[in-house]
Amino acid sequence: EPKPIILVSYPKIILLYPTFFASILAALVSCLLKKDDPHEQTVAVIFMAIMTANTVVLAFDFPRTTSLIVFFVVITLGMGTLLLSIYFPHLLPAVTGMLKKIDPRANATFYTCFATMLGLIYIGVFINIRFDYWEVGSNELLHHHGFLSSLERYSAPNLRISKEIEDVFEYMLLRSGRLIIHPSNEPRAFVLDNVLNIDAKEAAITKMLGSLQVQIRDESKPSTM
Repeated sequence: EPKPIILVSYPKIILLYPTFFASILAALVSCLLKKDDPHEQTVAVIFMAIMTANTVVLAFDFPRTTSLIVFFVVITLGMGTLLLSIYFPHLLPAVTGMLKKIDPRANATFYTCFATMLGLIYIGVFINIRFDYWEVGSNELLHHHGFLSSLERYSAPNLRISKEIEDVFEYMLLRSGRLIIHPSNEPRAFVLDNVLNIDAKEAAITKMLGSLQVQIRDESKPSTM
């Protein structure tokens, strides 16, 4: 009896985990810096660059690797220009003058509050998925949802699945993608976005469905005595 395969559709906010870890690291570095230390500006610039890049991932899709490379190049050039203007102000006087007017800075309290806020949201997400997930078993497809554990059952034999990777960045961050489930006795398909480790999930379901098909063919043969 194969073990059931659990499928969870996560919200896109989980893709902000690089910003979450960057805020924790920035808080630790800021604790080591003295007040009005010039490195506070560097920490703030790096944190804003990571947060901006991470937010762009949520706002846009990058279906091709080429677009992802262009995006990384633009972010790297922008952050490099800002850091050069900070440490070598005579190289880019115009950018340096603009930064002196803006002067992005933040203390350890800001980064700690940001990390705490995002961490609480993540805790809420992981609690919520305990009440909304799919289970692919040997004979049926189960949908668990709701705080009262509502359950919907669908036939697993002849189940068809489709895998889609629409965003290269999302796939790189969490190996996530879209999984489309087509039960044989249902006119509609069920779309699960942001399924983590989607390649392994799809391979496991395909293997299970293949085993079920072989078992059905064997049982349909007449027995010989």
